[in-house]
Amino acid sequence: MRFKKLDLNLLVALDHLVTLKSVSLAAEKMFMSQSAMSNALNRLRQYFDDPLLVQVGKRMEVTPRAEAMHPAIREILVRIEATIDTHPEFDPTQSSRTFNVLVSDYSLRVLIPLVLAEMERQDARVRLNLLTQSSTPHMMLERGDADLLISPDLFISPEHPSQLLFEDRYVVIACAHGPHAGARMDLARYSTARHAVMLPPNTSGMSAPVEDRYLKQLGVTRQVDMTTFSFLSLPYLVAGTSRIATVHSYLADHTMADAGIVHFPLPFDMPPFRQMMQWHSYRDQDPGIGWIRNLFARAGAQLTKY
Repeated sequence: MRFKKLDLNLLVALDHLVTLKSVSLAAEKMFMSQSAMSNALNRLRQYFDDPLLVQVGKRMEVTPRAEAMHPAIREILVRIEATIDTHPEFDPTQSSRTFNVLVSDYSLRVLIPLVLAEMERQDARVRLNLLTQSSTPHMMLERGDADLLISPDLFISPEHPSQLLFEDRYVVIACAHGPHAGARMDLARYSTARHAVMLPPNTSGMSAPVEDRYLKQLGVTRQVDMTTFSFLSLPYLVAGTSRIATVHSYLADHTMADAGIVHFPLPFDMPPFRQMMQWHSYRDQDPGIGWIRNLFARAGAQLTKY
């Protein structure tokens, strides 16, 4: 099909080329030969009168024209995908549909087991593809790379609908046999102790832990001497040391016995942690997305500590 003399199939190729910045990877994604993808790129270059992708050293870079067009092209493709994927009815006991869900390893430990148990109760045959954190989770939603985002409210996009799944609170954890175990965790001890901190992965050092935003507002400082990419690792990195860490209370509860830790209330007030679920606005009427949203909501409702 052509629109204003442009083969619309080339838009799919352009989307992959701009996203992957590689002719070979784009060809692999579309199950095409590299020569066929090179031909598609040449046709796109002729139509837009722009190189679109240029070689810079050993890598390909996107031109300003291609970068400017990409969000609109991706939005068109997401709308088409949403229309094609939407069926008037959805039966999870018969469907083999795969749902791509972006989660942190905190949610992986605390929430996902409840989701899987709920799927088992419903005899659901759908598949879950759990994706790791991203520095721009809303962009994965925009590109159609994720069906659901499970993310703190700070990282939720105002452009798409969302729903609160559950709330949690932060606590301080320490080794059950360390110097902090029998002490009072006051602000002075918290500020002078050595801290282990989780830094979100795949963020190129540009993102800070969620709790950091509140600590700065409160004027509270930490003596950080260890960072990790995983929430789940924090209790085990604290165990057997004099370090402490600030973690979600549900995570502390799940790992306390196994890791040999104790936990204390924070020595200052901090708002509860709000874990949200978000989906693309174009998928709002998709019965499959409606079902998976309800599934996660039912699982989140079981976390009723706060």
